[in-house]
Amino acid sequence: MLRLTRVWLLWRRPPAAGVPAKNLGLRKVASGVSPPGSASPRAVNIFDRDLKRKQKNWAARQPEPRKFDYLKEEVGSRIADRVYDIARDFPLALDLGCGRGYIAQHLNKVSLFHYRKPLESFSKQTLQKMLCLHWVNDLPRALEQIRYVLKPDGVFLGAMFGGDTLYELRCSLQLAETEREGGFSPHVSPFTAVNDLGHLLGRAGFNTLTVDTDEIQVNYPGMFELMEDLQGMGESNCAWNRKALLHRNTMLAAAAVYGEMYRNEDGSVPATYQIYYMIGWKYHDSQARPAERGSATVSFGELGKINSLMSQEKKSQ
Repeated sequence: MLRLTRVWLLWRRPPAAGVPAKNLGLRKVASGVSPPGSASPRAVNIFDRDLKRKQKNWAARQPEPRKFDYLKEEVGSRIADRVYDIARDFPLALDLGCGRGYIAQHLNKVSLFHYRKPLESFSKQTLQKMLCLHWVNDLPRALEQIRYVLKPDGVFLGAMFGGDTLYELRCSLQLAETEREGGFSPHVSPFTAVNDLGHLLGRAGFNTLTVDTDEIQVNYPGMFELMEDLQGMGESNCAWNRKALLHRNTMLAAAAVYGEMYRNEDGSVPATYQIYYMIGWKYHDSQARPAERGSATVSFGELGKINSLMSQEKKSQ
Protein backbone atom coordinates (compact mmCIF):
# COMPACT_ATOMS: atom_id res chain seq x y z
CA MET A 1 0.00 0.00 0.00
CA LEU A 2 1.34 3.40 -0.98
CA ARG A 3 0.83 6.35 1.37
CA LEU A 4 1.66 9.93 0.54
CA THR A 5 1.25 13.18 2.46
CA ARG A 6 0.69 16.72 1.23
CA VAL A 7 -0.24 20.01 2.90
CA TRP A 8 -2.46 22.64 1.27
CA LEU A 9 -3.56 26.08 2.44
CA LEU A 10 -6.82 27.84 1.70
CA TRP A 11 -7.47 31.44 2.72
CA ARG A 12 -10.71 32.20 4.54
CA ARG A 13 -11.14 35.97 4.14
CA PRO A 14 -12.35 38.03 7.11
CA PRO A 15 -15.89 39.31 6.59
CA ALA A 16 -16.70 42.78 5.43
CA ALA A 17 -18.75 44.91 7.81
CA GLY A 18 -22.06 43.21 8.50
CA VAL A 19 -21.21 40.24 6.26
CA PRO A 20 -20.85 36.77 7.87
CA ALA A 21 -17.49 35.05 7.45
CA LYS A 22 -18.13 32.27 4.96
CA ASN A 23 -17.31 31.08 1.50
CA LEU A 24 -19.61 28.89 -0.75
CA GLY A 25 -22.40 26.33 0.45
CA LEU A 26 -23.80 22.77 1.13
CA ARG A 27 -26.93 20.75 0.63
CA LYS A 28 -28.87 17.81 1.91
CA VAL A 29 -26.78 14.63 1.83
CA ALA A 30 -28.01 11.38 3.31
CA SER A 31 -25.07 8.98 3.28
CA GLY A 32 -26.93 5.83 4.23
CA VAL A 33 -25.07 2.64 3.38
CA SER A 34 -26.74 -0.34 4.97
CA PRO A 35 -30.51 -0.84 4.82
CA PRO A 36 -32.25 -0.72 8.21
CA GLY A 37 -31.63 -3.83 10.24
CA SER A 38 -28.84 -5.12 8.00
CA ALA A 39 -25.86 -3.86 10.00
CA SER A 40 -23.18 -6.47 10.60
CA PRO A 41 -22.84 -7.95 14.11
CA ARG A 42 -19.46 -6.22 14.52
CA ALA A 43 -20.89 -2.74 13.89
CA VAL A 44 -20.34 -0.14 16.59
CA ASN A 45 -23.12 2.39 17.12
CA ILE A 46 -21.10 5.60 17.51
CA PHE A 47 -23.21 8.16 15.65
CA ASP A 48 -26.83 9.22 15.95
CA ARG A 49 -27.79 8.84 12.29
CA ASP A 50 -31.23 10.39 12.76
CA LEU A 51 -29.65 13.51 14.24
CA LYS A 52 -27.12 13.67 11.41
CA ARG A 53 -29.92 13.52 8.84
CA LYS A 54 -31.68 16.39 10.63
CA GLN A 55 -28.46 18.41 10.66
CA LYS A 56 -27.97 17.87 6.92
CA ASN A 57 -31.58 18.72 6.15
CA TRP A 58 -31.39 21.88 8.27
CA ALA A 59 -28.24 22.97 6.44
CA ALA A 60 -29.91 22.32 3.07
CA ARG A 61 -32.86 24.57 3.97
CA GLN A 62 -30.72 27.62 4.72
CA PRO A 63 -31.15 30.64 2.42
CA GLU A 64 -27.61 30.43 1.01
CA PRO A 65 -26.34 26.87 1.49
CA ARG A 66 -23.73 27.18 -1.27
CA LYS A 67 -21.70 29.53 0.93
CA PHE A 68 -20.52 26.48 2.85
CA ASP A 69 -19.49 24.34 -0.14
CA TYR A 70 -15.92 25.58 -0.35
CA LEU A 71 -14.36 22.55 1.34
CA LYS A 72 -16.31 19.93 -0.60
CA GLU A 73 -15.69 21.71 -3.88
CA GLU A 74 -11.96 21.66 -3.19
CA VAL A 75 -11.95 17.97 -2.26
CA GLY A 76 -14.15 17.15 -5.26
CA SER A 77 -11.60 18.70 -7.62
CA ARG A 78 -8.81 16.66 -6.02
CA ILE A 79 -10.74 13.42 -6.40
CA ALA A 80 -11.33 14.29 -10.06
CA ASP A 81 -7.57 14.79 -10.46
CA ARG A 82 -7.05 11.26 -9.18
CA VAL A 83 -9.56 9.93 -11.70
CA TYR A 84 -7.57 11.52 -14.52
CA ASP A 85 -4.34 10.11 -13.06
CA ILE A 86 -5.60 6.60 -13.82
CA ALA A 87 -4.60 5.66 -17.36
CA ARG A 88 -7.91 4.01 -18.14
CA ASP A 89 -11.19 4.99 -19.78
CA PHE A 90 -14.25 4.60 -17.54
CA PRO A 91 -17.47 4.83 -19.57
CA LEU A 92 -19.68 4.57 -16.47
CA ALA A 93 -19.30 5.72 -12.86
CA LEU A 94 -21.35 5.92 -9.66
CA ASP A 95 -21.01 9.03 -7.47
CA LEU A 96 -22.08 7.92 -4.00
CA GLY A 97 -22.85 10.70 -1.53
CA CYS A 98 -22.57 13.14 -4.43
CA GLY A 99 -23.96 16.25 -2.77
CA ARG A 100 -24.27 18.91 -5.42
CA GLY A 101 -22.03 17.03 -7.87
CA TYR A 102 -18.70 18.24 -6.57
CA ILE A 103 -16.79 15.59 -8.53
CA ALA A 104 -18.97 15.48 -11.65
CA GLN A 105 -18.40 19.15 -12.48
CA HIS A 106 -14.73 18.33 -13.10
CA LEU A 107 -15.32 15.23 -15.26
CA ASN A 108 -16.30 15.38 -18.91
CA LYS A 109 -15.56 11.89 -20.20
CA VAL A 110 -17.60 9.78 -17.82
CA SER A 111 -21.32 9.05 -17.65
CA LEU A 112 -21.83 9.72 -13.96
CA PHE A 113 -24.72 8.42 -11.86
CA HIS A 114 -25.54 10.30 -8.64
CA TYR A 115 -26.81 8.14 -5.82
CA ARG A 116 -27.42 8.85 -2.14
CA LYS A 117 -29.31 5.76 -0.95
CA PRO A 118 -28.33 2.24 0.16
CA LEU A 119 -26.44 0.36 -2.52
CA GLU A 120 -28.35 -2.11 -4.65
CA SER A 121 -27.37 -4.30 -7.61
CA PHE A 122 -25.30 -1.74 -9.44
CA SER A 123 -22.41 -2.80 -11.62
CA LYS A 124 -20.05 0.08 -12.26
CA GLN A 125 -16.47 0.39 -13.48
CA THR A 126 -15.60 3.25 -11.17
CA LEU A 127 -17.19 4.44 -7.93
CA GLN A 128 -16.48 7.70 -6.10
CA LYS A 129 -17.48 8.62 -2.56
CA MET A 130 -16.68 11.94 -0.90
CA LEU A 131 -16.68 13.16 2.71
CA CYS A 132 -19.53 11.10 4.10
CA LEU A 133 -17.87 7.86 5.24
CA HIS A 134 -16.78 9.48 8.52
CA TRP A 135 -20.42 9.42 9.71
CA VAL A 136 -20.98 5.71 8.92
CA ASN A 137 -21.30 3.44 11.95
CA ASP A 138 -20.53 0.19 10.13
CA LEU A 139 -17.59 1.25 7.97
CA PRO A 140 -16.34 -2.31 7.23
CA ARG A 141 -19.74 -3.27 5.80
CA ALA A 142 -19.95 -0.03 3.82
CA LEU A 143 -16.63 -0.78 2.13
CA GLU A 144 -17.69 -4.36 1.46
CA GLN A 145 -20.87 -3.15 -0.25
CA ILE A 146 -18.90 -0.69 -2.33
CA ARG A 147 -16.61 -3.45 -3.54
CA TYR A 148 -19.60 -5.70 -4.23
CA VAL A 149 -21.18 -3.31 -6.74
CA LEU A 150 -17.99 -2.80 -8.73
CA LYS A 151 -17.32 -4.77 -11.88
CA PRO A 152 -14.16 -6.92 -11.87
CA ASP A 153 -11.17 -4.63 -12.41
CA GLY A 154 -13.33 -1.68 -11.32
CA VAL A 155 -11.87 1.03 -9.11
CA PHE A 156 -13.12 2.80 -6.01
CA LEU A 157 -11.95 6.34 -5.20
CA GLY A 158 -13.00 7.90 -1.93
CA ALA A 159 -12.25 10.74 0.47
CA MET A 160 -13.01 11.13 4.16
CA PHE A 161 -11.92 13.31 7.06
CA GLY A 162 -8.87 12.07 8.95
CA GLY A 163 -7.90 11.92 12.60
CA ASP A 164 -6.17 15.32 12.79
CA THR A 165 -9.20 17.20 11.47
CA LEU A 166 -10.02 20.26 13.61
CA TYR A 167 -7.36 19.45 16.18
CA GLU A 168 -7.11 23.17 17.02
CA LEU A 169 -10.81 23.33 17.91
CA ARG A 170 -10.68 20.06 19.82
CA CYS A 171 -7.69 21.14 21.92
CA SER A 172 -9.13 24.60 22.67
CA LEU A 173 -12.48 23.21 23.82
CA GLN A 174 -10.82 20.59 26.01
CA LEU A 175 -8.52 23.08 27.73
CA ALA A 176 -11.31 25.61 28.31
CA GLU A 177 -13.79 23.04 29.57
CA THR A 178 -11.23 21.49 31.91
CA GLU A 179 -10.37 24.89 33.35
CA ARG A 180 -13.97 26.11 33.74
CA GLU A 181 -15.85 22.89 34.52
CA GLY A 182 -13.20 20.51 35.92
CA GLY A 183 -13.35 18.03 33.04
CA PHE A 184 -14.18 17.75 29.36
CA SER A 185 -16.47 15.88 27.01
CA PRO A 186 -15.87 15.08 23.31
CA HIS A 187 -17.15 17.94 21.14
CA VAL A 188 -15.49 16.86 17.88
CA SER A 189 -16.52 13.52 16.40
CA PRO A 190 -13.98 10.66 16.37
CA PHE A 191 -12.25 9.92 13.09
CA THR A 192 -10.58 6.87 11.54
CA ALA A 193 -6.78 6.57 11.65
CA VAL A 194 -4.98 6.26 8.32
CA ASN A 195 -3.46 2.87 9.23
CA ASP A 196 -6.88 1.51 10.16
CA LEU A 197 -8.28 2.72 6.84
CA GLY A 198 -5.72 0.69 4.89
CA HIS A 199 -6.56 -2.41 6.92
CA LEU A 200 -10.30 -1.89 6.40
CA LEU A 201 -9.89 -1.57 2.63
CA GLY A 202 -7.81 -4.74 2.50
CA ARG A 203 -10.28 -6.64 4.67
CA ALA A 204 -13.13 -5.51 2.39
CA GLY A 205 -11.36 -7.26 -0.49
CA PHE A 206 -9.81 -4.33 -2.40
CA ASN A 207 -6.49 -4.83 -4.20
CA THR A 208 -3.65 -2.50 -5.20
CA LEU A 209 -4.45 -0.03 -2.43
CA THR A 210 -3.30 3.57 -2.33
CA VAL A 211 -4.02 5.83 0.64
CA ASP A 212 -2.66 9.37 0.79
CA THR A 213 -3.40 12.34 3.01
CA ASP A 214 -3.85 16.06 2.48
CA GLU A 215 -4.11 18.79 5.09
CA ILE A 216 -6.26 21.70 3.98
CA GLN A 217 -5.90 24.70 6.25
CA VAL A 218 -8.65 27.32 6.19
CA ASN A 219 -8.30 30.65 7.99
CA TYR A 220 -11.31 32.10 9.85
CA PRO A 221 -11.84 35.40 11.69
CA GLY A 222 -12.42 33.45 14.90
CA MET A 223 -13.62 30.22 16.51
CA PHE A 224 -17.29 31.14 16.36
CA GLU A 225 -17.13 31.73 12.59
CA LEU A 226 -15.57 28.27 12.23
CA MET A 227 -18.35 26.67 14.26
CA GLU A 228 -20.97 28.56 12.25
CA ASP A 229 -19.49 27.18 9.02
CA LEU A 230 -19.42 23.63 10.41
CA GLN A 231 -23.11 23.95 11.24
CA GLY A 232 -23.81 25.29 7.75
CA MET A 233 -21.99 22.31 6.26
CA GLY A 234 -24.11 19.91 8.31
CA GLU A 235 -20.91 18.70 10.00
CA SER A 236 -21.83 19.32 13.64
CA ASN A 237 -21.06 16.56 16.12
CA CYS A 238 -23.63 13.74 16.25
CA ALA A 239 -21.84 11.18 18.40
CA TRP A 240 -24.04 9.55 21.01
CA ASN A 241 -21.60 10.54 23.80
CA ARG A 242 -21.64 14.23 22.88
CA LYS A 243 -22.42 16.83 25.54
CA ALA A 244 -25.74 18.52 24.82
CA LEU A 245 -24.77 21.95 26.14
CA LEU A 246 -21.65 24.09 26.35
CA HIS A 247 -21.78 26.94 28.86
CA ARG A 248 -21.31 30.46 27.57
CA ASN A 249 -18.26 31.10 29.76
CA THR A 250 -16.65 27.90 28.50
CA MET A 251 -17.25 28.91 24.88
CA LEU A 252 -15.73 32.35 25.44
CA ALA A 253 -12.75 30.79 27.19
CA ALA A 254 -12.29 28.31 24.31
CA ALA A 255 -12.32 31.15 21.77
CA ALA A 256 -9.66 32.96 23.81
CA VAL A 257 -7.51 29.81 24.05
CA TYR A 258 -7.91 29.20 20.32
CA GLY A 259 -6.72 32.70 19.49
CA GLU A 260 -3.86 32.62 21.98
CA MET A 261 -2.49 29.26 20.81
CA TYR A 262 -3.08 29.37 17.06
CA ARG A 263 -3.65 32.99 15.94
CA ASN A 264 -2.00 34.01 12.66
CA GLU A 265 -0.09 37.27 12.30
CA ASP A 266 -3.11 38.92 10.63
CA GLY A 267 -5.41 38.02 13.53
CA SER A 268 -7.21 35.13 11.85
CA VAL A 269 -7.22 31.60 13.27
CA PRO A 270 -6.51 28.42 11.26
CA ALA A 271 -8.59 25.25 11.12
CA THR A 272 -6.99 22.11 9.74
CA TYR A 273 -8.99 19.55 7.76
CA GLN A 274 -7.08 16.32 7.23
CA ILE A 275 -8.39 14.42 4.22
CA TYR A 276 -7.73 10.75 3.49
CA TYR A 277 -7.90 9.82 -0.19
CA MET A 278 -8.21 6.13 -0.99
CA ILE A 279 -8.05 4.07 -4.16
CA GLY A 280 -8.85 0.36 -4.28
CA TRP A 281 -9.43 -2.07 -7.13
CA LYS A 282 -11.73 -5.07 -7.39
CA TYR A 283 -9.84 -8.23 -8.30
CA HIS A 284 -9.48 -9.36 -11.91
CA ASP A 285 -7.19 -11.96 -13.47
CA SER A 286 -5.61 -9.34 -15.72
CA GLN A 287 -4.28 -7.32 -12.79
CA ALA A 288 -0.58 -7.38 -11.95
CA ARG A 289 0.26 -9.57 -8.96
CA PRO A 290 3.42 -9.84 -6.85
CA ALA A 291 5.81 -12.66 -7.66
CA GLU A 292 5.88 -15.73 -5.46
CA ARG A 293 7.90 -15.49 -2.29
CA GLY A 294 11.46 -16.67 -2.83
CA SER A 295 11.37 -16.33 -6.62
CA ALA A 296 13.80 -13.37 -6.72
CA THR A 297 17.08 -13.97 -8.55
CA VAL A 298 18.93 -10.90 -7.20
CA SER A 299 19.24 -9.89 -3.54
CA PHE A 300 19.02 -6.33 -2.26
CA GLY A 301 22.65 -6.60 -1.18
CA GLU A 302 23.69 -6.80 -4.83
CA LEU A 303 21.86 -3.63 -5.92
CA GLY A 304 25.10 -1.68 -5.59
CA LYS A 305 26.58 -3.94 -8.24
CA ILE A 306 23.64 -3.60 -10.62
CA ASN A 307 25.65 -1.92 -13.37
CA SER A 308 28.31 -4.62 -13.44
CA LEU A 309 25.66 -7.37 -13.34
CA MET A 310 23.81 -5.84 -16.29
CA SER A 311 27.03 -5.53 -18.32
CA GLN A 312 27.89 -9.17 -17.62
CA GLU A 313 24.43 -10.24 -18.73
CA LYS A 314 24.80 -8.30 -22.01
CA LYS A 315 28.18 -9.95 -22.68
CA SER A 316 26.70 -13.39 -22.06
CA GLN A 317 23.99 -12.66 -24.63
